[in-house]
Amino acid sequence: MPAIHLETSIDAPPDIVFDAARDVTVHIESARDTGERAVAGVTHGPMDLGDTVTWEARHFGVPMRLTVRISELDRPRMFADVMVEGPFRSMRHVHRFVTLPTGTRMIDDFEYAAPLGPVGSIASLILTPYLRRFLARRADVLRRLAESRARRSL
Repeated sequence: MPAIHLETSIDAPPDIVFDAARDVTVHIESARDTGERAVAGVTHGPMDLGDTVTWEARHFGVPMRLTVRISELDRPRMFADVMVEGPFRSMRHVHRFVTLPTGTRMIDDFEYAAPLGPVGSIASLILTPYLRRFLARRADVLRRLAESRARRSL
């Protein structure tokens, strides 16, 4: 099962970073390149334990639909979302937030199983780097937004 691990240092307190990371509106902004939009479930604002959202986006030029559910939540330390329905055989994204002297370390652990058996394994060779870039762009948008919110709250 392919896995992606990213760490991002953010000059903002964990509660600000945590709230930005689970906010559907922020996610839409961070995924602007794919035209991602929330079409069902929670369609704006923060998600809580048990909430679902259905995303529509275009990846590799193909329209896709993905429904995820917040399966774990421990504010402001972590939350996890899992695929309920979508293009993967399975998908789990764990978001962790570690307090640092200067802010927060945001840790993304993303695991997925590609569909189509052996063909999916080959597709993962392209899909994993693509998803890593997608998650890194999202983390950068979250970093900038959280740091801006932290400066305003001073």
